[in-house]
Amino acid sequence: MATLEDLYTFLKKDAPTYFLATMDGDQPRVRPFGTIDLFEGKLYIQTGKSKDVYKQIMANPKVEICACAGPDWWRVTGTLVADDRIEAKKHMLDDYPSLRAMYDENDDNTIVLYFDHAVANFSSLAGKEPDSIEW
Repeated sequence: MATLEDLYTFLKKDAPTYFLATMDGDQPRVRPFGTIDLFEGKLYIQTGKSKDVYKQIMANPKVEICACAGPDWWRVTGTLVADDRIEAKKHMLDDYPSLRAMYDENDDNTIVLYFDHAVANFSSLAGKEPDSIEW
């Protein structure tokens, strides 16, 4: 049985670039993302409040990510919740120091968001057993 830590490790180490899908009105929008954090037992992503992706998430917080590494992939569906706490933003940025050229935990732009009411499904073309996690 997979755990949230297994999913985090896959996203952090095996598939550091994943794809995030949001809705822009009735138009799906998919883009590559590369930030993932496990903080206080929650799976987080990071972006800027000035970006369209943040505005789309605020309008409709239901999102999906898909990450592939070779024949294996995880698909995560859930609701993103903004966490504007300095501690959460600092934890993310400390793990991605290259982002500090654009973001700071004390600015008004940086935002981290965590998955709530989420389901992650693992699949493989290599014959590995499917698995899932819910939280």
